[in-house]
Amino acid sequence: MVDRPSPADGPSAVERGTSGAAETAHERPPLRAGSGLRGTLTLLLAGALQALSFAPGPLPGWILPFVQIASLAVLVSATLRAAGPRQAAGRAWLFGVAQFAVGVYWLVISMHRYGGLSLALSMGALLIFAAAMALYGALACALATSLLTGRMRPQQHALAQCLIAATWASAWTLFEWLRGTLFTGFTWLQGGYAHAEGMFAAWVPLLGVYGAGWLAAFAAVAAVLMLRARNLPPWDRSAAAVLGVALVTGLAGIALGSIQWGAPHGAPVLLRLVQPATPQSEKFDPARFFDEQERLQGLAARAPKSDDDRPALVLLPETSIPIFQDRVPPRVWAGWENTAMRLRAPIVLGVPLHRRDRAGVHAAQSAEQTSRHTNSAFALTAEGGVLEQDGSVWHYDKRHLVPFGEFIPAGFHWFVRAMHIPLGDFDRGHADQPVLRVAGQTLAFNICYEDTFGEEIAASVTSSAENPEGASILVNLGNLAWFGDSWALRQHLQMARLRTLETARPMVRATNTGLTAAIGPRGQVYGRLDTGHPGVLDVEVQGWQGLTPYVRTRNLPILAWSMGILLLAFVIKRRGRRRAP
Repeated sequence: MVDRPSPADGPSAVERGTSGAAETAHERPPLRAGSGLRGTLTLLLAGALQALSFAPGPLPGWILPFVQIASLAVLVSATLRAAGPRQAAGRAWLFGVAQFAVGVYWLVISMHRYGGLSLALSMGALLIFAAAMALYGALACALATSLLTGRMRPQQHALAQCLIAATWASAWTLFEWLRGTLFTGFTWLQGGYAHAEGMFAAWVPLLGVYGAGWLAAFAAVAAVLMLRARNLPPWDRSAAAVLGVALVTGLAGIALGSIQWGAPHGAPVLLRLVQPATPQSEKFDPARFFDEQERLQGLAARAPKSDDDRPALVLLPETSIPIFQDRVPPRVWAGWENTAMRLRAPIVLGVPLHRRDRAGVHAAQSAEQTSRHTNSAFALTAEGGVLEQDGSVWHYDKRHLVPFGEFIPAGFHWFVRAMHIPLGDFDRGHADQPVLRVAGQTLAFNICYEDTFGEEIAASVTSSAENPEGASILVNLGNLAWFGDSWALRQHLQMARLRTLETARPMVRATNTGLTAAIGPRGQVYGRLDTGHPGVLDVEVQGWQGLTPYVRTRNLPILAWSMGILLLAFVIKRRGRRRAP
């Protein structure tokens, strides 16, 4: 939105450090965002629009990258015009509160509808969470504004303007990484997730999601600098050069899209993905347990079209059996064994496991001290027995647990007791766990939101002691029924698409209510089931091998680059202060 300068704002922190800035700040036609009630509403609207850019619906997929950059540009404009770091932080915080309150509104569904918390308390908890997550962006903008205050003169030459754009993008990216890392991390609504398609998508195999987010943030700053200087030559030429750099990175992304970072591995394998569509209100109802297990067994055992179309493996979602395995009645286990034998194919079930550590069994300790409770995947063979691999029973234990849903942070037991969520305190799985080998392919498992952490998924496709050959196919077992038919399902699928781009590996997703899907190694969804409808998806998956640059280096390059840019900006600012009279 182009408007006259706001006297309330005065010259920005960046502009105050330039000679004659008092005059030039009032000559240029800035984007008015952040000043007064109108500016506050603009920031809130831009934050809400940013939240819409992370998955198709209601907006079409092709427009998401542009919406993400455009809405972020409103925040950039507001912070570049701020009087100082504190004002920049306040404006960014407003933007972030709207982004998270709108983008993860579905947390209210889990707390209120399924957790039994009152609607008022659930909405209050959402706003508190949004306010906390918005602090990361606020600190990023405060840092950027602090570094850009002083002798940084954006109107002097293109290099200085490029450094301004790079500084803002680096601060933003660094704090997005911190948000995805600290306190177990929350990776939802990070800028790079809007770029599963578009010019920056091809950068993902090199720099990961954070790298795509950096490029998008740089483009947003470049657009703002160009708009602010477009009528003021020769400054417009230097600003245009910054925008040109952003466009070159986009064009380079188009060229990078022709590179194939991996190669097909072995023969394609036919996998069956089962979507039970069990409502969350019924999933943990003891009165429905036997009927529900029989329904799942019948769904999994649907006859293939022919023997040639018989699946090599059947995959069911997280907590398909919603009680610990040592409490499952024998007749239910017998039903699943018969299902495997009828299909003549192994079955992987999501099931919580309760077992003792081997050391604890021989020690004079109580069962409570040695017991482990894990959210796991467990397999039965085509003959109906427990699947063993390399001399031991195969299973996968979820290792990145959901706070409040799967473990209780210290000091928050009172909050969890206010809700009624089952299976809420698990132990973490080990970092290095064995893959599952099926028909010449190696399958690396992750459960639910584990696939939102890029570095952890990248580790599963590299060689390790438990996994010498690395995974050729990624498998996600999930249950997002906690969030109804909300944006959470589409956002999660979008994040999974970015994981396939980062690793050059296909991924299959077996979920309870959606979105059950098959994703190719270039992020393309080539098979999916409708949300909320029971069914099976028999899909042929071609495994891949080879390591992308991102898998080899993870987030190190983009973090080093961002920190290097910030250090450079700090040094320039400090030298400018020493030279000041």
